[in-house]
Amino acid sequence: MAEMNIIQAVNDALRVEMERDERVIVMGEDVGRFGGVFRATQGLQERFGPDRVFDTPLAEAGIVGTAIGMALHGLRPVPEIQFADYIYPAFDQIVNELAKYRYRSGGQYTCPVVIRAPYGGGVRGGHYHSQSPEAYFVHTAGLKVVIPSNPYDAKGLLISAIRDDDPVMFFEPKRMYRAAKGEVPEGEYSIPLGQAARVREGDQCTVLAYGAMLHTARDAVDLAAAKGIGCDLIDLRTLLPFDIEAILTSVKKTGRVVIVHEAPRTCGFGAELSATISEKALLHLEAPILRITGFDTPFPYTWERAYLPDAERVLAGIEETVAF
Repeated sequence: MAEMNIIQAVNDALRVEMERDERVIVMGEDVGRFGGVFRATQGLQERFGPDRVFDTPLAEAGIVGTAIGMALHGLRPVPEIQFADYIYPAFDQIVNELAKYRYRSGGQYTCPVVIRAPYGGGVRGGHYHSQSPEAYFVHTAGLKVVIPSNPYDAKGLLISAIRDDDPVMFFEPKRMYRAAKGEVPEGEYSIPLGQAARVREGDQCTVLAYGAMLHTARDAVDLAAAKGIGCDLIDLRTLLPFDIEAILTSVKKTGRVVIVHEAPRTCGFGAELSATISEKALLHLEAPILRITGFDTPFPYTWERAYLPDAERVLAGIEETVAF
């Protein structure tokens, strides 16, 4: 196995799938000769040619609309939106077209498009390059939403997403692009969509996180362990569909839940998790479910570090929940 960061793992997944299936197409702003603003597609155009890896205009609705047409004609496009913040011009194409084709055609047509987009804060990108829009797409029936936290998962989940016959929103935590490193198998392997992973095991509190916040939560859980508090840390990996069985198994064991994400609190994905746990495991809870999230403000530039949950803030939430 080779040690990779998330960028390298994403690039390797694209290479593996393009070699395996000539229908896989990569497209987006600067993804060709330049290799993408984060270099996730570096070297792919040289390897597979400009017909399969090509640059598009700065027109997100056009990028996604073109990908939809390609998918309906038998290809498996993987468009990149350069920053998740700029996905909104394509919102109509994603929500009203991409997500609806299987349903509106009575199952006659699928639309296998994987939209890749770097999301989240931590790189001092200000309010137009730091947003976390995952909840908008989790709210949309017909889509799948995936957010890896590490290189191994990034490669395995992206391969599964490309092979899936339904459209997948694949958000990548850009703060961890080069910071998260790990051993990644060479060649092809896949991780099933909809399957969470237990990162730490404990019996006093369940901590749910995904993407970049998984690393923050892990640091907090380690700090809690030093204080004698054992936490189950669950990396959701897939937000739609999310692994409710893994969550409930943990919650029934611990009786306490802390949910961590960097998106704003109101109607963030933590709210859906909280509601689902309350509906299905209320009698197992020994404390209110606690959410540690970003604030209900535009993402700040100067106050970025105050906005993003950190390990100390998550640890305080764990201690509050356990002490209830």
